[in-house]
Amino acid sequence: MENIIRDRSFDEERALYGIRNAEIINCRFEGPADGESAMKESRSLKVKDCRFDLRYPFWHDDDVIIENCEMTPQCRAALWYSNKLRITDTVMHGIKALRECSDVKIERCDIVSPEFGWSVRGISMKDSSAEGEYFMMRSDRLSFDNVRLKGKYSFQYISDSVFTNCFFDTKDAFWHARNVLVKDSVVKGEYLAWYCEDVTFENCLISGTQPLCYCKGLKLINCRMEGCDLSFEKSEVDAEILSRVDSIKNPASGKVCLPEVGEIIMDDPSAKGEVIIRPDK
Repeated sequence: MENIIRDRSFDEERALYGIRNAEIINCRFEGPADGESAMKESRSLKVKDCRFDLRYPFWHDDDVIIENCEMTPQCRAALWYSNKLRITDTVMHGIKALRECSDVKIERCDIVSPEFGWSVRGISMKDSSAEGEYFMMRSDRLSFDNVRLKGKYSFQYISDSVFTNCFFDTKDAFWHARNVLVKDSVVKGEYLAWYCEDVTFENCLISGTQPLCYCKGLKLINCRMEGCDLSFEKSEVDAEILSRVDSIKNPASGKVCLPEVGEIIMDDPSAKGEVIIRPDK
């Protein structure tokens, strides 16, 4: 790096606007001037051990490494319209912390941020926790591994994504999702994945009322279900389930194989899906 900035405090508007090829260490972006956009339009930064308490620090940036930093609840909309971001061991607690970005890697981070990750293209997240509503809406090419999430309306309108070894406590998740694999994960919540297309759950535990309705190309492989009633309504489904399901209602086509079901409701003449009981499952 050509420029090293260390142990300083900034609170003015656009404090380091357009900075290039810089390393910023142990600095604080806070203070009475309440300035915005500290590093807007910057390139090739390494930001380490810093605290951000002001708005919009990273907008229209490229090639930014962020390590062991804190973004407080006052640090809203921290990363927008930026590319090639590497974020590790960082607290992101401001609303709308990541949006309209591409090529993002997040590891060992603590995220508490409503409306996080909208319209992001190409993000990997690993060994992290997240809390917030409308998480990752309208994003594509997500790759998550060992991520814990709590919040409503997650992963709506996403596409071309893979989730492994995750724990999601959510509701109305994966609505209108396309071409998604969820594997070796726990998915808790009501009204899971309505209107999705070509979504597969493999070796997952699924719980919550009225899951997986109005789906196309839905697959379940060696999954377990708990507290799932009125499942698969109007869905095209191919499911191998290892546990009892409380009730199944009017699957549109395909088959659901499982060891036991509390109730099968087939009161729609257009519903052609099969429910096959295999006690050995």
